[in-house]
Amino acid sequence: MVDTTENFDAVVVGAGFGGMYMLHRLRGMGLTVRVYERGDGVGGTWYWNRYPGARCDLESMEYSYSFDDDLQQDWNWSEKYGTQPELLKYANHVADRFDLRRDIVFDTKVVSAHHDPDRNIWTLTTDTGGTATARQLILATGNLSTPQLPKIEGIANFTGRTFHTGLWPREGVNFNGRRVGIIGTGSSAVQAIPQVAEQALHLTVFQRTANFSIPAHHGPLDAITREAHKEKYNEIREAAYQTPFGIAKYGSPTQSAFDVSDEERQKTYEQAWKTGGQALLFCYTDLLTSRKANETAAEFVRQRIRETVKDPEVAELLCPKDHPIGTKRLCLDSFYFETYNRDNVRLVDVKETPVTKIDKNTVVVGDNVFEIDDLILATGFDAMTGAAKDIDIQNGTGENLAGHWAQGPQTYLGLMVAGFPNMYLITGPQSPGVKSQMILSIEHHVDLIARLIQKLHDEDLNSVVPAALAQDNWVSHNNEVANSTLYPAAASWYMGANIPGKPRIFMPYVGGVKQYRATCQDIIENGWRGFEFE
Repeated sequence: MVDTTENFDAVVVGAGFGGMYMLHRLRGMGLTVRVYERGDGVGGTWYWNRYPGARCDLESMEYSYSFDDDLQQDWNWSEKYGTQPELLKYANHVADRFDLRRDIVFDTKVVSAHHDPDRNIWTLTTDTGGTATARQLILATGNLSTPQLPKIEGIANFTGRTFHTGLWPREGVNFNGRRVGIIGTGSSAVQAIPQVAEQALHLTVFQRTANFSIPAHHGPLDAITREAHKEKYNEIREAAYQTPFGIAKYGSPTQSAFDVSDEERQKTYEQAWKTGGQALLFCYTDLLTSRKANETAAEFVRQRIRETVKDPEVAELLCPKDHPIGTKRLCLDSFYFETYNRDNVRLVDVKETPVTKIDKNTVVVGDNVFEIDDLILATGFDAMTGAAKDIDIQNGTGENLAGHWAQGPQTYLGLMVAGFPNMYLITGPQSPGVKSQMILSIEHHVDLIARLIQKLHDEDLNSVVPAALAQDNWVSHNNEVANSTLYPAAASWYMGANIPGKPRIFMPYVGGVKQYRATCQDIIENGWRGFEFE
């Protein structure tokens, strides 16, 4: 029998922004690389999330690659926030510009990755029956890439059309003349609901948890603003590294919410509301550490909701009261709350009385029956760990990654996992990742991985793996930092709270981009402290 296994220096799983840049870096080091991607194109998040109104919640001039100056100077963003179509166009432009597709295999899912300790080789198998080996395995599987489908009685019996926001048809969906139901009111739903409401005959929103949302004030990006940003790109990028969230525009706050008068604080919040986006969370130093300070911002937003939504009962249902503002992903919207003033939109609270069952063409909530033609599931993702755990990853000494993470993710710097040699994570759990400008954190991790692999090559080393104690200490530090904030107070996907049975552990590192980068640099300068080389 002929062995059809292909051999590479490195295999990358995923062709989103992390996988594409990793491929580019490894190629530049002269390595042979194979990338596997389950979709039929590049773009990751922006390939799959095609729902109406989908856009990034960070401004396009910052949410972009910085590794190539010609790229950032040549590309012209047309809108303030990158919309899904433009972000996907950007991803394809990068793939074309650097000829990345020749090393990417599309429509192929990696189902297993097993390490052979004797040969120090990873062997991967795919759902198409292919196999490949590589010394280095890089998981660029994304943090929000495993859609979560709700377990509701009878959902399989629904005879209408069903869509998940994270698996949206590329041809789009026409809701004209349709009675639509949407389950969920997180970030995706907040963006989709106004768009769907404009089309649908009637839209019923089933809300379990009210979420804070801020106007994006989205619109075209004028050429003067764009070119002025380009002239200072290097300066702006450098400034971003010195901030908690890797976003230069907002910088770092310097005052407590109580260092100023009530009147001044109100004016500051009003200006942030007019600015839109994430600005509100950057007003004061203690908004995410002090409940009292946080409540000043939370109540400000609730008042804006009450002023916007005409029906007082509906407005109150839309006012979040069960978590501090910012401890769940802060939503950005375009006329979300205004949508509930439409005659063809109804809000149904399912917190006290959950969805009982779904039938052929109805959603049942207690004694109430809602007839619908189409069902949209805006039910989120198995965030941060789902995609990696979905692969059968075994280290060759009797341990698999899913088992290693059974009580919650454990990593060193969100970059590697003890016991799994030469396996790297791009923006894994316990790194700033989702609590930062993602592409900035992606580039940092890819560069760190490239430096580790280069060290192996230059010093004729076989493998690198974190020391178990170093990993334990980092996980403890991550938890300590998180517990010093208000983040754990929310039942968020940061905590795994949206997945039944998932351990409740705050997964991202919230010590800030500036501190994280300084920690990594200190580790490198001290001989890659915490890493073991063979």
